[in-house]
Amino acid sequence: MKTLLRRAAFALPLLALSASAFAEDAAAPKLDSGDTAWMLTSTALVLLMTIPGLALFYAGMVRKKNILATMMQSFAITALVTVIWMIAGYSLAFTNGNAYIGDLSRFFLNGFGANWDKPFILGAGLKDLEQVQTVPESVFMMFQMTFAIITPALIAGAFADRMKFSALLVFITLWSLLVYSPVAHWVWAPTGWLNAGVFGLPGAADFAGGTVVHINAGIAGLVCAFVLGKRVGYGTDNMAPFNVSLAVIGASLLWVGWFGFNAGSAVAANGRAGMAMTVTQIATAAAALSWTFAEWAAKGKPSVLGAISGAVAGLVAITPASGFVLPGPALIIGIVAGVVCFWSATSLKHMMGYDDSLDAFGVHGVGGIIGALLTGVFAFGPFTATKDAPLGTNIGGLAQFESQVVAVLATLIWSGVLTFIILKIVDAVVGLRVTEEEEREGLDVVLHGERIG
Repeated sequence: MKTLLRRAAFALPLLALSASAFAEDAAAPKLDSGDTAWMLTSTALVLLMTIPGLALFYAGMVRKKNILATMMQSFAITALVTVIWMIAGYSLAFTNGNAYIGDLSRFFLNGFGANWDKPFILGAGLKDLEQVQTVPESVFMMFQMTFAIITPALIAGAFADRMKFSALLVFITLWSLLVYSPVAHWVWAPTGWLNAGVFGLPGAADFAGGTVVHINAGIAGLVCAFVLGKRVGYGTDNMAPFNVSLAVIGASLLWVGWFGFNAGSAVAANGRAGMAMTVTQIATAAAALSWTFAEWAAKGKPSVLGAISGAVAGLVAITPASGFVLPGPALIIGIVAGVVCFWSATSLKHMMGYDDSLDAFGVHGVGGIIGALLTGVFAFGPFTATKDAPLGTNIGGLAQFESQVVAVLATLIWSGVLTFIILKIVDAVVGLRVTEEEEREGLDVVLHGERIG
C-alpha cells in the first residue's frame, strides 16, 4: 500500500505537467491545411490576373503595332517585381518597423528557414498587435507578392504606346520600393499609421487594396499621363483597339482571378472569404450592367469594350469593401462605380485634357476612391468583431467614413508626388519617351525587334 502511495505521489506531478503541456499545445496556433490550400489557390489566381489577364486586357485595347510591347510590359513587370519583393519590398511593407515603413529584418527573405512550417504571426513581438495566421509565412509573402506585381502593371495602361522599355524598368523598380511598399505598410501592417487610425478615428478599412492597389496605381497613372504627354496623333489619328476579343478574354480572366484577390484576402477559408466572393460577383455584374446602360443612353449603342470596362470598374470598387459589406451594399457600389467610371473614362478625361491611354485613372483611380469611401458608409460591424470590440472595429458611419477620406487623401498625395519625382529622375537618367518617329513605327519593332504578322 505504501509503495502504491509513493508511486502515486511521484506520478501526480508528472500528470499535471503533461496536462499543462497538452493545454499549451492545444492553445498554440497551428497550420490549417484547408486555409493553406485556399491561399495557395488564391495566390495562383491573383498571378493569373497579371499574366495573362491584364496582359491580354491591355494588349487588346492598343493598336496592332504595340500589342507585343504592351504584353511585354506586364510580363517584364511580373519578373522584375518578384525579385524586388524578394530582396526588400516585402520587408519594407510587412515587418514591424515604425508607423511609416517596415525594417529590413526580412531583407532577401532573411529568417524564412527558421519557421518555414509554422503559422505566420504578422506583427510578431508586438503585444496586443499580433495577428496570428494559420498559413506559413512563405504563402503569405507569395500572396502579397502577386499584389505588388499587379499594382505597377496597372499603371502601364496610362502610358501605353510611348514609354521606353529601359525607362519602364527603372521607374517600376523605384516606384515599387518608394511608393507601393510604404503605402502597403501604412494600411496593412499592424504598426501602420492608417491601420492604427489617426485623429481619434478608427483604422482605415481596406480589405484587398482599394488604397494600396487601385488608388495608388490610378493616381500614378494620371501623373504619368500628364508628364509623358499625349500620344502622337491623339485626337486626329485612328487609335481604335486592334483586337477587342483579346481584351474580352483578358477581362474575363481578371473577373475570375479577382476571387483570389478579394476572397483570398481573408487569409483563411472561412465565412468572411465566402462573403467577399459573393459581394465581388454581385458588384462586378452590377457595374458591367450600369456602364452598359449608361453608354447605351449616352451614345446610342452598348459597346463590348464598355461592358468589360464596367466589369473591371466593379471589381475595383468592391475590392476595399469586399470583406466589410453585405450583398445589398455591394449592389449599390457596383451600380455607382459603373456609371461614375464611365463618366470619368469619357467626359472627365476630355475635360481635363490628358491622354490616359487605357483609362488606368478613370477606372482604377476613380473606382478605388468610390469603393474606399463607400466602405466607410456600408461597413458591417460583425465582420470585424473581436472579444474587446463585440460590435466590430470597422463600422459604417461618420467616423469610419472620415477615416476612409484620410486614407484616400494620403494615398493620392504620396503616390502622386513621389510618382512625379521618380518620373523626373528617370527622365534625367535614361529618358522617358521614345521619339516621334519610333512611336509612329510602333514599339513592337522599335523596342523588341518583333511584330505581329
